[in-house]
Amino acid sequence: MFDTLKTLLVEELSVKEEDVTPEAELVNDLGINSLELADLILLCEEKFNIEIGDDDVHGFQTVGDVADYLDKATQE
Repeated sequence: MFDTLKTLLVEELSVKEEDVTPEAELVNDLGINSLELADLILLCEEKFNIEIGDDDVHGFQTVGDVADYLDKATQE
């Protein structure tokens, strides 16, 4: 899941590949703003055919947080 998320970040949001680690913070380390985060959420929802609630998005601090969420959401 991490690798898929990394690909989305690099290809769709122009994040540097070497900057994407599970510990990387979306805002502080990758420079993702609220609009880009919304784009990422939409991309993930489309790619994995899931819905991500607004409350869940507030828990996304790091790339690992998003990957863990996607892991759980796609196994339900």
